[in-house]
Amino acid sequence: MNVTVINNRPVKIWTDEVEQSAMAQIENLTRLPFMFHHVAIMPDVHAGMGMPIGGVLACCDAVIPNAVGVDIGCGMCAVKTSWQVADIPADVLRKQVMRGIRKRIPLGMEHHKEAQSAEYLPQGHNLERTPVVSQRQKAILKEVGTLGGGNHFIELQRDPDGMLWVMIHSGSRNLGKLVGDHYNKLAMQLNERWHSVVTPDLRLAFLPLRTNEFNAYWAEMQYCVDFALCNRRLMMQRIQEVLADALPGIEFEPMINIAHNYAAWEHHYGHDVIVHRKGATLAREGVVGIIPGSQGTASYIVEGMGNPESFCSCSHGAGRVMSRTAAIRDLDLRAEVERLDALGIVHAIRSQNDMQEASGAYKDIDTVIANQADLVRPLVRLLPVAVIKG
Repeated sequence: MNVTVINNRPVKIWTDEVEQSAMAQIENLTRLPFMFHHVAIMPDVHAGMGMPIGGVLACCDAVIPNAVGVDIGCGMCAVKTSWQVADIPADVLRKQVMRGIRKRIPLGMEHHKEAQSAEYLPQGHNLERTPVVSQRQKAILKEVGTLGGGNHFIELQRDPDGMLWVMIHSGSRNLGKLVGDHYNKLAMQLNERWHSVVTPDLRLAFLPLRTNEFNAYWAEMQYCVDFALCNRRLMMQRIQEVLADALPGIEFEPMINIAHNYAAWEHHYGHDVIVHRKGATLAREGVVGIIPGSQGTASYIVEGMGNPESFCSCSHGAGRVMSRTAAIRDLDLRAEVERLDALGIVHAIRSQNDMQEASGAYKDIDTVIANQADLVRPLVRLLPVAVIKG
């Protein structure tokens, strides 16, 4: 971990490599008058909108929609099964399992053709306090249980004992984007009206505690976090159904789940503050989390060590080293396909456009894990067997 001081504010960084655009955004965070104690930057850091991905920001009495992001509640889940990967015939894996998953779970921008049961949606929320969410109740019945696009994925994996695991990366779909965009725009309007020192060029407009706007955003954000979990849980249920049909007698351990785009009230350094984790996950002592790699590389199940210097956080993945545009332009499609084929990984890479999520666009996951040895303990190293991208 490196410590630097910017604008007389400490910044603690768990990597030696930070791209210039991300460093500029880190500098902007140190200019916030309500920033608390220090900024923590995880080893998967790369530029985002306003705040870098892999950033952890604690604030006094203010929430920043762009410091949460638009895929509110996006996160990971994983389940260990009772089957050995070696016992799964190749034709069963490809024809029954992979085809079955694609049939049951819409990918990319696709939704279910029929509305799903309302029992799959978050319960216990007061929809009168969530105007954006309440308008989408009908639409999200077709979105719950869908993967989405970008870097979202479903992956079948093997652990060192050869056991089959299922891992999912997905979020709150279009709902989170609508909520995030709405409240960021509202915050920008209010900040301009207040002649705030948080100027528009920072892209870090905020909502102060004890305002109606803060309360509305907080309620809608929490719904989105819960919806993202419901989304992952339903997909995992559908995958388990496919596996049960293909692999008689298969059993499943309890699902591990962790989110990486949200804000929460927490107690740090003697104060109650609002901690924003944008592309970062909770790593309190004993908390079990998931740090995925890139396509065709390892992923890790980890245990948090409760390091206060990171606000009890760790990375959410490997982190990009190349934009999607650059990856499509520069990476070698044939070489990527040959690499995955040589590893025996079932994949669906077919075009140059698929290079945006190739492993060459991401940091090395083992280096990322090594850089946060004081934040998490690796529990299980998982290697990919088959990959479905959004």
